[in-house]
Amino acid sequence: MTLFRNLALAVAAFALTACSGGSTAPVEGDMALGAAEGAKVTVVEYASVTCGHCATWQEQVWPEFKARYVDTNKVRYVFREFPTDPAPVAIAGFLMARCAGPDKYFPVIHEIMASQRELFTAAPRPVLLRIANGAGLSEQQFQDCVTNEDAITAMDTRIKSALDAGINGTPTFMVNGEKVADSSLAGLSEKVDAALAAG
Repeated sequence: MTLFRNLALAVAAFALTACSGGSTAPVEGDMALGAAEGAKVTVVEYASVTCGHCATWQEQVWPEFKARYVDTNKVRYVFREFPTDPAPVAIAGFLMARCAGPDKYFPVIHEIMASQRELFTAAPRPVLLRIANGAGLSEQQFQDCVTNEDAITAMDTRIKSALDAGINGTPTFMVNGEKVADSSLAGLSEKVDAALAAG
């Protein structure tokens, strides 16, 4: 697929043994909503636009979680990109969302996730291009975006940061640096509410 020919990321890095532990410390390139940096509670989600479980979480849990904690500025929600198979498609999607700009980043991410069925049953380029056009990117801007070497290098750095944090699958959630096993609304709320009530 010529679109992804230049996306020569070290995807093999996923096979590395990751270190344990996690961090809520800011990582360059973090995309966040809700409370400001330094908030009492930070929820970090490591996810991929090509992860079916991530898409299900976005559809079923995110709206209520966002209304309860993000829109009320009770937590800082940080989204960290961790591409999963097919990795070139995920990487292209993440790059495109960033090129759309900070105000359109999350809508583009959610639109890609919502389009997974079409993305996986058709050629991915037309689907991604349609989403890019909807976010205001021309075809040339889209092409330039997903082949930008500096952006690809920055993506590689973010992936390595996730691996260093012990991430080995998606979606992975952390509340104040502690990995949360139950990513349901009830499971996350239990951790978030306890952290809000502490101290």
